[in-house]
Parts: sequence; C-alpha cells; structure tokens
Amino acid sequence: MRFRALLVCVCLFATGAHAQLRSIPEQAKDGQIRHLQEMIVSINGVAARLAPGVQIRDQHNRLMLPTAIPAGAQVKYLLDTDGMVRQVWVLSPDEAKQQK
Repeated sequence: MRFRALLVCVCLFATGAHAQLRSIPEQAKDGQIRHLQEMIVSINGVAARLAPGVQIRDQHNRLMLPTAIPAGAQVKYLLDTDGMVRQVWVLSPDEAKQQK
C-alpha cells in the first residue's frame, strides 16, 4: 500500500515538472538561426559569436549543443554587453506562429 502511495506521489511530481512553462524575456529578439562553425552562428543572415557559457534551449526547454541547432530554426535570443549571443530559445511551431 505504501508503495502505491509513493508511486502516485512520484508521478504527480514528475507531471508537474514536465508541465513547466518556459519564460522567455520580453527583450529577447526574434530571429532565424543556423550553426556555421564552432562558436559561430548566423542569425538572420548575419554571423554572430556565441558567448562563453551560452545557453541554447530546444523546444522542450532542454539544453542543446550549437551543432544540434536545426538549420533555419525560428528562435528568440539575447546578446551580452559585448554583442555575443548569450541565450537562445528554439521556438516550437506554435510559439513561432504566435511571434508573427
């Protein structure tokens, strides 16, 4: 009986964690991104350097490597004070539609 109660609690917590919404700052800019090489990406056709420690989040808010960015993905991004890309959120199709 205790095992069932524990299992129900674990499932409830796991569902809550999965349902977390991601918060993208309002000041994040829209763009279309493509990985070029190493720490260089192209955003809206302009080459940009990725900042050290850049965070790139996929459609499910998981961290991803720059080489895993889908070519031509719609994103929201933030730059640091040096003009390097410091955060990127790859948008889902629904999020991309909302941005237009």
